[in-house]
Amino acid sequence: MKVKVKYFTDDIEKLRYIDGVSDWIDLRAAEDVEMKAGDWKLIPLGIALELPEGYEAHVVPRSSTYKNFGVIQTNSMGVIDATYCGDNDQWFWPALAMRDTVIHKNDRICQFRIMQNQPSLEFIEVEHLEGPDRGGFGSTGIK
Repeated sequence: MKVKVKYFTDDIEKLRYIDGVSDWIDLRAAEDVEMKAGDWKLIPLGIALELPEGYEAHVVPRSSTYKNFGVIQTNSMGVIDATYCGDNDQWFWPALAMRDTVIHKNDRICQFRIMQNQPSLEFIEVEHLEGPDRGGFGSTGIK
């Protein structure tokens, strides 16, 4: 699958898909960012993509993002649909600083993957479900 990408800066590494290692693609900060504990910022990622129709991108933190930078993603997971595809539709990462931190331009702070859209669904109301009952939320215990 070919995906068109526009870069807003030449100062970050180009996107790369590393076959056989991970099907997630790292995204980088497009500018230096200094945040104090409690600060919130949309960190520019320096790219825009033209996703194929019928696909969306899921953006999440890297596993080391909190350890390295002390920031969390405020919307848990970002979903970018194929309509966000214009020349000015730069991707951003919404970050909340849990401690004072500095993120440098080109630091890998999050990752994304391209997923096919959910198929059309029809919900059918029933009185009873046929699956086995697990006992409700939190029913599997702690050990």
